[in-house]
Amino acid sequence: MAAVYKSLSKSAKKVEDTEENDNNTTNGGFRKNKQRVLILSSRGVTYRHRHLLNDLAAMLPHGRKDVKFDSKSKLYQLNELAELYNCNNVMFFEARKGKDLYMWFSKVPNGPTVKFHAQNLHTMEELHFTGNCLKGSRPLLSFDLAFEQEPHYRVIKEVFLQMFGIPQGARKSKPFVDHVMSFSIADGKIWVRNYEVREVEKAKGEKDSEGNDIPEEKSSSKKRKSAPNAELFKDTDVSLVEIGPRFVLTPIIIQEGAFGGPIIYENKRFISPNQVRSELRKAKAGRHNARTEQVKERLGKLETLTAQAKKEKDVLDTRELFA
Repeated sequence: MAAVYKSLSKSAKKVEDTEENDNNTTNGGFRKNKQRVLILSSRGVTYRHRHLLNDLAAMLPHGRKDVKFDSKSKLYQLNELAELYNCNNVMFFEARKGKDLYMWFSKVPNGPTVKFHAQNLHTMEELHFTGNCLKGSRPLLSFDLAFEQEPHYRVIKEVFLQMFGIPQGARKSKPFVDHVMSFSIADGKIWVRNYEVREVEKAKGEKDSEGNDIPEEKSSSKKRKSAPNAELFKDTDVSLVEIGPRFVLTPIIIQEGAFGGPIIYENKRFISPNQVRSELRKAKAGRHNARTEQVKERLGKLETLTAQAKKEKDVLDTRELFA
């Protein structure tokens, strides 16, 4: 009976603790933002796509990188894969024809799902930017004001917030905020950039009697003589230095569910890269056809001239009479 009493008392304590935690969260407490991202790609990705995936995986400490996904038609299987790895976000890189890259951002299991066409991909190693940040640090997410003007941009903004916003206390994350991810809209495309927040302490410049600036060395020496605590005269100069990667996303469709469901938004201005390539081929074929037509016309003129030369000879021609 004592063992039964102990087990019942422990279960009652657990129930009370859970009720207290719920009351704390509802009565002004903060509920934990639990986000985890599954990052994977399809077969046929190029080296540039693979390097971009590695860069994004290094920027997201709450992400989990997985092996390549075989199927391109049965994307709903990614929901089961995300549940197996306890992830509620999926970032899927779909490569087509070894040239085109489509990026899928999905919220599992209820959606929505946004499909983008990625262009102008530049990785960290390729750009050689001077910016740098701590691996695992949390970024500041900067969004353009255009994200609040249309409803589909609001949905995309919320997906980006939950995808790139590293929750506080996440696994492998650092308690520092030293870089900014910028999302801006131009020409119907989303331009993504990553910058380092660089703070440089500089001494304030003094002015002489004539109003000219004194060089920093002279001013610093004067400050040391006048005041032993030189930190009181210093100020921080904040600047942004690009780190990379950089890429451009063109929204194509937004689905209501996770890799499925009705389409709630479709970009009518989007032109498939296959159609662009076909138009270029048609333009080249048109130039070739024009040249062949010119060749045919020239040959036809030559045939008519030779036909006229080979007409029946005139008997009264002087060349025939005095031959």
